[in-house]
Amino acid sequence: MKKQINQLPERWWPSLLIMGVIFLASSTPGKEMPSFGLADTLIKKGGHMTGYFLLTLSALRGIHQSGKKASALAMALALLYAISDEFHQTFIPGRHPSAFDVLIDMTGAGLALWAEQAFPWLRKIIGRDNL
Repeated sequence: MKKQINQLPERWWPSLLIMGVIFLASSTPGKEMPSFGLADTLIKKGGHMTGYFLLTLSALRGIHQSGKKASALAMALALLYAISDEFHQTFIPGRHPSAFDVLIDMTGAGLALWAEQAFPWLRKIIGRDNL
């Protein structure tokens, strides 16, 4: 048990790092947001999906359990962070919360759960191959 507690920071630092990146990206005022022309929506929504895909995989690493409970916890973490991120944007000039963004975020999280089950090499990368 003590070994598991000592491993907590090691297992959770990727999640904290990804959360920090998401927070920083959400802190950019609307006027300072880059524009990608015709591909703008695709790139920005793709960024949402990618961020929450990675957050969910890293949460699975942190939870370090197998089964539906671990998947549910990882999804719950992603959902709570997505909602808090949208709330955070209410304080940023030129930004606004979007339920659609939460839906996109959760799509990325769901894809992460699917990928973690579908690709054994991914389980190994995130340290879940022995669960």
